[in-house]
Amino acid sequence: MQKILQKLKDFNELVMFEHSIFSLPFIFIAMVVAADGWFGWKLLLFGALAAVSARNFAMGVNRYADRDIDAANPRTANRPNVDGRIDAKSMLFFIGANALAFVVVAYLINSLAFWLSFPILGVLASYSYFKRFSSLAHVILGVSLGLAPIAGVIAVSASIPLWSVLLALGVIFWVAGFDLLYSLQDIEFDREKGLHSIPSHYGAEATLFISALFHSLAVLFWLLFVWAAGLGFFAFVAAAGSGFVLYYEQLLVRKDFTKIDRAFFTVNGYLGIAFFVLIILDRIVS
Repeated sequence: MQKILQKLKDFNELVMFEHSIFSLPFIFIAMVVAADGWFGWKLLLFGALAAVSARNFAMGVNRYADRDIDAANPRTANRPNVDGRIDAKSMLFFIGANALAFVVVAYLINSLAFWLSFPILGVLASYSYFKRFSSLAHVILGVSLGLAPIAGVIAVSASIPLWSVLLALGVIFWVAGFDLLYSLQDIEFDREKGLHSIPSHYGAEATLFISALFHSLAVLFWLLFVWAAGLGFFAFVAAAGSGFVLYYEQLLVRKDFTKIDRAFFTVNGYLGIAFFVLIILDRIVS
């Protein structure tokens, strides 16, 4: 039993399960808006399973593909995919199991979700390889998480309305913006290994500017989402308030690069949760 618990702990460290907090709020935001309120226990379960299995698949592919890169980077050399705690075969099994789980859950939701599950898995897997040839890897990561609200509205209505696209665009630029900040930690390593990233190509100052631009676009698209979906006051507070949170995040990193982890994990985690709670309030009082 102790060995099983330790293995589960290692896999949790491999995929950083707690970081599901970035995508889960936005898939549920889309479901709440699409259903104009409560969408049912069945879709709550399926939505959570789809989000978790998709993220586990993406992180598993990333850790498997980056074994050589992570081993060479002092910041990541102690990850389970590098130090021997989880071998390549176990990672491949984990990737396959989560891909299968995602497809099965999509099938149980509706036919549109099922057919779209395959290209979605393709997009999720592609992120891990983009940094080998393109600085657009940051945007691809944003697209990977931006698919969450699209998946949420498909689960409820089997359609993709304009407001869900605007919500997704906000998520794309939000994630790409904070991934740029996170990538500042590896400027020298990426340059040394010939990896493509905006920080390694253009430097810290340009990266901070582009990150701030992306976050400004995120807030703009979230405001347009509130308008297009016909939402009310609390939804507007959620979208506008995210601008203040992201401004704080930008200041935090500019002041001290050692605060990047705090900005990446803590601030963004609170943003997603607060956004979700305010959307729920908006639907309750409307």
